[in-house]
Amino acid sequence: MLHPSYSDLINAVNSDVEPGEQPVVQSRYSIVIATAKRARQLIAGEEACVPSYGKKPLSVAIEELHKGKVKIVSEEEQEVKISDEEDLATE
Repeated sequence: MLHPSYSDLINAVNSDVEPGEQPVVQSRYSIVIATAKRARQLIAGEEACVPSYGKKPLSVAIEELHKGKVKIVSEEEQEVKISDEEDLATE
């Protein structure tokens, strides 16, 4: 059995969503993709936001998401963030 469960992890990720807004993560597939992406970032050398003491990157990614140390953003928000950074670089 996985700890935390999918439903616990989804609830933790969506805990900051205001009533009436669309949840960040709506399915198991979405949470698996987000967790795998964070694990690849950790493998690539990014610093973990929780103590990792010999844990595998996927376990660390799950713990980060469950504790709210990492935020999942939609592709639209990510595109806006990237375009804002490009605008600042050209000024």
